[in-house]
Amino acid sequence: MHGQSTPHQAPIPMHPAMLDPWASALQAGDGTVLAVLAATEGPAYRDAGAALAIHAGGSFAGAITSGCVEADLILRAEEVRRMGQPQTLRYGRGSPFFDLRLPCGGGVDILLFRLQDRAVLADLAARRAARRPVSLIVSAEGRLTLGPWQPTALQGGALRIGFRPPLRFAVFGTGAEAAAFTGLVRGMGYDHVLLSHEDASLAAVCAAGSPTLRIGSGLPIAELQADADTAAILFFHDHDLEPAILRHLLDTPAFYIGAQGSRSAQAARLSRLREMGVPEDQLGRVRGPVGLIPSSREPNALAISVLAEIVGLHGERAATAAA
Repeated sequence: MHGQSTPHQAPIPMHPAMLDPWASALQAGDGTVLAVLAATEGPAYRDAGAALAIHAGGSFAGAITSGCVEADLILRAEEVRRMGQPQTLRYGRGSPFFDLRLPCGGGVDILLFRLQDRAVLADLAARRAARRPVSLIVSAEGRLTLGPWQPTALQGGALRIGFRPPLRFAVFGTGAEAAAFTGLVRGMGYDHVLLSHEDASLAAVCAAGSPTLRIGSGLPIAELQADADTAAILFFHDHDLEPAILRHLLDTPAFYIGAQGSRSAQAARLSRLREMGVPEDQLGRVRGPVGLIPSSREPNALAISVLAEIVGLHGERAATAAA
């Protein structure tokens, strides 16, 4: 999702554990060893499919635990890099490495292998960039292939890792609430854009590093390319601006469409949409009041409240799709 105004700013530094291991492995190329969480027993820090890309020299991207075994994996990666043979390692419950404990009390099985299939990772990156669901199949020998999306699971000795499009945001509105929410999703690295008719709001958010789109005589809804993993949230104090935007958003598959305001504002909003001919089953898609914290009014608290609600619903949607 790209706005018309995209300021040039240096990337925000991120902790290595927050970096995408697959993208990092593709970029680093030769000498990269991948550690992939194949299975868990009992409590675990990450789900199966979590990965760690270990580069020559010891730098890394991604995470499998909260730092409990990463240092050991980095050491063992050198042996895999030198010998070329994959290793399957058990840490925690049932592990022979009694000196490496997992505080959560569970056990994890990790496949450690040298990257051989960069072309497959390039294809994976292209499909993810196009927001196309896909599965990466990791064999017991550490070979990679792609397949149709399925939930992450061990299948016939291979690990199938399902990749769905990441959550992204279309933020509409003006003022402090829109700016606070946009700043929050920007800081967390989510794909997003602010759409507004107000110059001050557009200028402030653009200067902070977010893409923007101007709402003029027409609505740039088509430019959003909203899909089923897109959340659209409206932060307007002038609720008269909302019905036209909401009607267009309801023509998209966006999984979340919401607008700030009280219960009475929501009732008036839905009434206006009924008058515009929007059917009742579509009206049910418009959320309000929004957020997990009731009656949040302070902009930062409202932003956190709404983001928590959206992230939770997106996670539930992914779980439902997996089922």
